[in-house]
Amino acid sequence: MTTAVIVDAVRSPMGKGKMAKGDRPGGSLSTLHPVELLGQVLRQLVERNDLDPATVDDVITGCVSGAGEQAGTVGRWAWLAAGLPEGVPSVTINRACGSSQQACDFAAQSILAGANDIVIASGVESMSRVPMGTARVGMDPVGPSATARYAPGLITQGVSAELVAARYKLDRQALDEYSARSHQRADAADRSGEIVPITLPDGTVVSADETIRPQTTAQSLGQLNAVFRTDEMDERFPEIGEWKITPGNSSQLTDGASAVLIMSEEKANALGLRPRARFHAFGLAGDDPVTMLTGPIPATEKALRRSGLSISDIDHYEVNEAFASVPMAWQSHFDADPAKLNPRGGAISLGHPLGASGGRLMTTMLHGLETTGGRYGLQTMCEAGGMANATIVERL
Repeated sequence: MTTAVIVDAVRSPMGKGKMAKGDRPGGSLSTLHPVELLGQVLRQLVERNDLDPATVDDVITGCVSGAGEQAGTVGRWAWLAAGLPEGVPSVTINRACGSSQQACDFAAQSILAGANDIVIASGVESMSRVPMGTARVGMDPVGPSATARYAPGLITQGVSAELVAARYKLDRQALDEYSARSHQRADAADRSGEIVPITLPDGTVVSADETIRPQTTAQSLGQLNAVFRTDEMDERFPEIGEWKITPGNSSQLTDGASAVLIMSEEKANALGLRPRARFHAFGLAGDDPVTMLTGPIPATEKALRRSGLSISDIDHYEVNEAFASVPMAWQSHFDADPAKLNPRGGAISLGHPLGASGGRLMTTMLHGLETTGGRYGLQTMCEAGGMANATIVERL
């Protein structure tokens, strides 16, 4: 039986994103065109595995803000910018925050179906150069029927995060403690082999994350103000009570890219490459688009059913830290071991470059499993509109 395996997984450093409003400048990666950023990651993935790039069947690339410098088939141009063979195609997909996780899943599923032998799943987002929401400026992406269905109206993810916190009785102190721990865990993690260096236009080489603040404490985060409250939302959702979601317990705007080399186990063995993990199960789910961020719960339940595993069988959980309330609600629902939840930090400390985050989580999880000797890892991400992906891999 054909199996799909991960041979390698890498990511760029996480660069501080430039705020669309305000005067905070972007970090180092904000000087680099997103095509160039992803191209460098793709080239290094190919080179460090001594892979003939002409043998790659497809490059599946996640990108959320498909506008401006990311408006084209960004994976195709990144591949060509890296000097790689013209004969290899690429497709860009958008499943919101889970785009490059979906790229990994599609890559593995194409191999399991026998359609491909070698696929690179990748993702990129320059949130500095293409601000979040750019593709929707001046437009209504929902339309009148869906708007009427969810009257009095859909809400921002920040308000959804407040609703999740209220539903699961998560107080401000718990959210800030979780967020501070994300920075501490990220700072303590050994990133050897996980990050590939990026060369900037001026020749500077960036090889470390810019987003981690190891000095962060729950007390310092407690000084920040909640940012999503309005009089209208306060009146509409009185169950929220005290508003709790702040910049400190939310994911960071970030620039980054990721890439995962996926192939059939037979092909990996034939090429003398070591399979590092096997795709074990997949789950997709939709949930209420108002609460929006609870989709990882039914997606995880589906993946567990398909795998025949229980939550206690999983050694490493990656639940995207879009907001602290998301992984905390997930952990509460499954009564999952908090020590296994984002043990190398998450998007609160590392950042959330939307299209690249799924590949970043997969890269982090693979290296985490190898560090601890764990067998199974589960990755899940909330996505706009109440969707979610869940993927279970088995370390080999």
